[in-house]
Amino acid sequence: MSVELFAGIAVRDFAGAVAWYERLFGSPPTFVVHDTEVLWEVTPHGSVYVVLRPERAGHSLHTLFVDDLDERVAGISARGIEPADRETYGNGVRKIIYRDPEGNELGIGGAPA
Repeated sequence: MSVELFAGIAVRDFAGAVAWYERLFGSPPTFVVHDTEVLWEVTPHGSVYVVLRPERAGHSLHTLFVDDLDERVAGISARGIEPADRETYGNGVRKIIYRDPEGNELGIGGAPA
């Protein structure tokens, strides 16, 4: 049994959000669903999509867990986006938190340094 995960991020300013997420992910969307929805495939069975839904904008919370956390954070910083926050849990697991201009939160976690 295969499972595909699609994590949605609702926004008010679609064009601005697409530009911001292109910088965050380091590429244009993998797929343009239609005029007000785009999708990035972030893993073979998981995608993040941005959709124009003003009534729901700003409330998303998602976390990706990667094996190259420091490299990703450096790449994101080089593209002009800095973390809103950083957390380190008792077991050493780290989480870097980004917030888009509308307040949606996307965390990127990784193993202890």
